[in-house]
Amino acid sequence: MQLVRRRLRWIIGGATAVIALAVGGPFVFIHFIEGSSPAKLSLPAVSGTSSTTPGSASTSSPAGAVTSAAVVTGKWNVGSGSVAGYRVGEVLLGQNTTAVGRTSKVWGSLTISGTSVTAASFGVDMSSVVSDQSARNSQFRGRIMDVAAYPTATFQLTSPIHLGSIPAASTTRNYAASGNLDMHGVTAPVSFTVSAERTSTSLEVLADIPISFATWHISNPSIGGLVTTQSSGTLEVLLVLTKGAGNPVASGSSSSGGFGGGSQITVPSTTVPPLTVPAA
Repeated sequence: MQLVRRRLRWIIGGATAVIALAVGGPFVFIHFIEGSSPAKLSLPAVSGTSSTTPGSASTSSPAGAVTSAAVVTGKWNVGSGSVAGYRVGEVLLGQNTTAVGRTSKVWGSLTISGTSVTAASFGVDMSSVVSDQSARNSQFRGRIMDVAAYPTATFQLTSPIHLGSIPAASTTRNYAASGNLDMHGVTAPVSFTVSAERTSTSLEVLADIPISFATWHISNPSIGGLVTTQSSGTLEVLLVLTKGAGNPVASGSSSSGGFGGGSQITVPSTTVPPLTVPAA
């Protein structure tokens, strides 16, 4: 009888250990070993930056002063430092984390005439987007985005963006933008807010574009009952625009004209490695 009780305690203890590993393992890896997800893309910090919106009064600092529209008029090309990628919420065995993938293979240009952005077209090499997990990258390039068939995502501005008065350098302003996003073989309209800042040599533009997977016929990234993702995500974009030549279009891209390029970037490790639970 004592032997039976002892075996029963071992069985219960073993089952408890398995449950603890299955539930506690991801928590430990995510919160104590892997750390936080990469920070969202942001405009580079510029000393003296102030923030205004079109039509509002500027600040009293030099950064808030307006300047001639002739300074920004012309064509601005995507240059070095530009980044695009995705951010999607994940739940791994009950623990919340965030999947992030990015690339610097971005190209395109925008045209400013007077105080309005009259045209803009950008492209991203989807096959070069990388996260911190090779397994996730394989899923992204295969069943999720099928980059062999749809290697490029493009955006085309459909309505002018009216800038109002042109601020001096180091002033951030927010504008409403709308256009068509062609991705995964589907073209759909998108509307979002862009934050823009002018430096002495460039224009820097930041945007978070909400993406519903169903709209672009993108397979849900979830993997069985192990990893569950949200039904939507965010397309993060940081553009550093220059009046110089910009970057060449990524090799193999379906886009023609424009500028872009760069190389894959390294995304910090943020999610758990494969978890193996010992047999009971």
